[in-house]
Amino acid sequence: MPRTAERAVDRPDTTLLRARNAVALTFVLNGLVFASLVSRLPDVRERLALSNGSLGLLLLAVAAGSLVALPSTGHVINRIGAGATVRLGAGLDTCGLGLAALGVSTGSVPVTAAGLLVHGTGTGVWDVAMNVEAAEVERGLARTIMPRFHAGWSLGSMIGAGLGVLVVALDVPLLVHLTGVAGLAWALAWGSAARFAPARPAAGGHDPAPGSPARRSAWTEPRTLAIGLMVLCFAMVEGTANDWLSLALIDGYGVETWVGVSGFALFVVAMTTGRLLGPLLLDRWGRSPVLLGCAALAGAGTLATVLGGSPVVVAAGILAWGLGASLGFPVGMSAAADDPQGAALRVSVVSTIGYGAFLAGPPLLGRLADRVGTLEVLLVVAVLMLPAALSVGATRDRTAGVAS
Repeated sequence: MPRTAERAVDRPDTTLLRARNAVALTFVLNGLVFASLVSRLPDVRERLALSNGSLGLLLLAVAAGSLVALPSTGHVINRIGAGATVRLGAGLDTCGLGLAALGVSTGSVPVTAAGLLVHGTGTGVWDVAMNVEAAEVERGLARTIMPRFHAGWSLGSMIGAGLGVLVVALDVPLLVHLTGVAGLAWALAWGSAARFAPARPAAGGHDPAPGSPARRSAWTEPRTLAIGLMVLCFAMVEGTANDWLSLALIDGYGVETWVGVSGFALFVVAMTTGRLLGPLLLDRWGRSPVLLGCAALAGAGTLATVLGGSPVVVAAGILAWGLGASLGFPVGMSAAADDPQGAALRVSVVSTIGYGAFLAGPPLLGRLADRVGTLEVLLVVAVLMLPAALSVGATRDRTAGVAS
């Protein structure tokens, strides 16, 4: 039975559209919270008197929290539903952000680390749940839409980065800024999760029996692991920009703080554009060719950003980097969820691999940055595009409803 007919039988169109809009808002809010913290990283480094390496170690608390939460989130979704799981994740995420802001404001590294740990746990739970629901909506619409949900995340990041530029320019206290964002995001995420589509067995159902193949295979399926490798590389490309681009411009080119944050904002604008336009390319050309182009564009953009020298070349490089980084993560989520049976578990696996790179990889680059320079360490991104290009073939859709 075609997917559109199947969806018409078991879910009214109005419910699907309402769920689509709610998921889109959830992505926006997640990006807003994330970028709000990123936009204040120069202040975190300054207020806590940290080197690049020490800041990287501190940010590992975010990665640790997420990596603890991610592997089990698929099972949680199957038990309580994606909506309730988003509420759980958003609550942890925003409370952790507030605690981290308090720690920075009081000059306490331990309190900041504790807040980032809780923030990271919430980020992981929230991310997997919203991607699982997004995959359900995409299957219901029978067309590529996942990148546009991630464009919502990028839009939220753009809003967060733009707000960050403004509050830094106005010298707004970090505690006021981040706690205000956290409170607003939690309230809106709680309301939007109520409009998610009802959980159904077709979307992954209850956890399989302990001895069943579906229960055993999530971490051993070659295709799932290959998708994870591809997402890992693209996640590092995105995460490196989030954590280090503004600092690299400040340290490498000697620009003012607001200029560095503006460079990050430009990157987010480019990613948002790529994710909005990406579905048109994906539906026409398929996943693998488009992702190959993305890998080439991201690699070239990184080289221009590091080696360009002039403001025009560097800005063009940041734009190319953002466009190239835009589709790897969302397409990986769609590919992991191609088969509705066990989708939550596969998305959890791919998210664990991808977020491990997204959150843990860039902080670890801080150690290397202390040796080679904050700007020069960005060249790691170009190297990562080779394994990314070699693994994009795993994303080919084996089902009929979405372009391969």
